[in-house]
Amino acid sequence: MAKNLWFLTEERPKKEVLQTIFKKFAKDYGFAVFVDTLRIFPILEDNKFTFTYEVTGFRCNKVDKVYVKTVSGNSSFTDFLIFYQKDEPTLKDEPIYAIEETKTDDKESRNTGVYQRCSKFVFIQSYYPNVKKIMLYNLQIDQKEEPTSTYIFGTKLLLTLGVEILGKKLDSKIFIPFKTIDEIIDLKNKMRKAPKGNVPILLTKTKTKIEVSGRLFKSGGLSHDPNIGALSIICAVLRQLGWTQKIEITQHGLSQNHVGKTNKFIQISNKLRISLQGLTIPKAEMSNDYWKYDTDGEKLGTIFIHLVVENFTQGYSIFENHAGCEKGYFITKKGEHIPLEKYKDREKYKGGDKEQIVHIPDLILIDFGRSEVINIEGKKYAFRKNGIAELENYDYIEKNYILKHYPKFKILRTVVLYGSNEEEIIEIEIGFLLNEKGQLILGVKAPRLLKEAITNLLDFWN
Repeated sequence: MAKNLWFLTEERPKKEVLQTIFKKFAKDYGFAVFVDTLRIFPILEDNKFTFTYEVTGFRCNKVDKVYVKTVSGNSSFTDFLIFYQKDEPTLKDEPIYAIEETKTDDKESRNTGVYQRCSKFVFIQSYYPNVKKIMLYNLQIDQKEEPTSTYIFGTKLLLTLGVEILGKKLDSKIFIPFKTIDEIIDLKNKMRKAPKGNVPILLTKTKTKIEVSGRLFKSGGLSHDPNIGALSIICAVLRQLGWTQKIEITQHGLSQNHVGKTNKFIQISNKLRISLQGLTIPKAEMSNDYWKYDTDGEKLGTIFIHLVVENFTQGYSIFENHAGCEKGYFITKKGEHIPLEKYKDREKYKGGDKEQIVHIPDLILIDFGRSEVINIEGKKYAFRKNGIAELENYDYIEKNYILKHYPKFKILRTVVLYGSNEEEIIEIEIGFLLNEKGQLILGVKAPRLLKEAITNLLDFWN
């Protein structure tokens, strides 16, 4: 009997990403496949959600079904783990792919696009050393024609670590793995220096030690994500190319009280034998489990509604920021993808004015048939009152984005919940509840698009 494909993810599964992965799978395994219009729909039993989605539109004689399940990762989880097997994956099973998906090109950010995610590939090697690692660029904007030196350096490090790049055109003359440690040091030290006041990432090698400078202190602790990624992969590649002596991080800006056992960089440092100049790195054991099935996250509700609306109505999302997932772009009526501002006035925010933070919904749906835009705040049932209060904060985004690009649309605000065993909703501000038993509960004043989506889903299964 043919095996199944299982997608375990913290993200909302996107059709274009699934399509790319299907093609990659077919090529790697030499299978003939047909990919038609993909649909992702929840599997219901007795009108209750089983917390498993099925993907249709993919045909391969070597694959019976394609399933998607939402998981919660331990610390530094790649966006997708793909399993090719009959039964639902367990922690003992080996995935065929570990895939990190990003929308960010170095056109937008030199560091975020390549470095910020590097630590994930270093981290996963402790759990699945033989898994095929893939960085998948799902670009929403045109790729930058000339890659930055930072992107070239970071991508060469990824290639050296065995990470495959999908979704971007790479010049094969430039993007080749490093062969020697000196090659890494030379290229990094030739790159444009950091602006004055910033700590540059530089490598200095002696017979017994390689020093790597790089600031890790940010926002009161060890949380400088781009540099955590950059330093993690530099050190991992140094080890891979055979360096067995000391590796020390200098100019990190940390104090001893910033160095905790649960920090992902400290865990990686233990694994790669990295030291921090002037500090003692505590012994840190990685968790035994790299992932678990998500049974309590608020995004279980918003991802469910998102997928049901897009697969069972004519409505769709024009912005998504499901809890813990990558923030999407705002899609205009003309189909342009634009990033949302974080602050109304960045300078005032830097001056301490927290009122300048732009509050954004977890999901914005558009219902063209009824000329309605629906702003959705996702919450766990226990925090529903917080969700209702959060609805009051959407004036800025509605005025500066929604009304600007969809001027004749009525704007609705509603809360989508996950959790509890409650079977009815009292508060009129709550549009939908997915409870822990998988029951689908609509609010008394749920937007009509949500009612239509749930009705069509139930009709499909009955």
